[in-house]
Amino acid sequence: MATIKVIDVLDRASILLQDATHTRFPNAELLKFFNDAQREIVLQRPDANMINENQSLATGTKQSLPSNGLRLIDIVRNQNGRSITQVDRKILDESLPNWHESTAGVNKIENYIYDGSDPKNYYVYPKAVSGTHTIEIIYSKSPTDVTISDFTNDTQTITLDDIYANTILDYIMYRAYQKDAEFAGNTQKAMMHYQSFSNSIGVKTQADTVLTPIPSTSMAVR
Repeated sequence: MATIKVIDVLDRASILLQDATHTRFPNAELLKFFNDAQREIVLQRPDANMINENQSLATGTKQSLPSNGLRLIDIVRNQNGRSITQVDRKILDESLPNWHESTAGVNKIENYIYDGSDPKNYYVYPKAVSGTHTIEIIYSKSPTDVTISDFTNDTQTITLDDIYANTILDYIMYRAYQKDAEFAGNTQKAMMHYQSFSNSIGVKTQADTVLTPIPSTSMAVR
């Protein structure tokens, strides 16, 4: 759980920008950069804001993440504890061509299918029935924008873990110097902070490779 306050991150940015009076960079503008930073981090590192919760399934095989979900990380089990394993869709298509029509018994979702190129949707087998099937899922969630009216006394903490505070700061600095790119040296400063930001979170393709569920190549025996 984060302990660093948002206004403290903004204050550090103002100090580094030598704008303690917030003349060139008002706090409201820095807050926009802050919100952009959190979204960018989660886009590049889905594990930075993961949610583990139960999801009630819709009728059918195709399911969607909650509206704030960015990508599926894993599906753990039925609500009653029965495990759910990932399989390759081709395995089901070849062995059970009519698998989309098979209805699951109570608490008997057996497998799920996920394609990282369609990150907000997944399929379950056998097909679910609304109001009957609930499963435990882990997914990456888009951070909600932080809003602040009192930049002196606000107590909201950053949404992500404290370890991302410096990463957020680098992104804010990048956006601020990018705004003032017409001044000598600011383009280089912007790129320096963006490079630091990028280095601290890695690249998205690496994160996706690590976190995208990898299906089994064989059907589980039930």
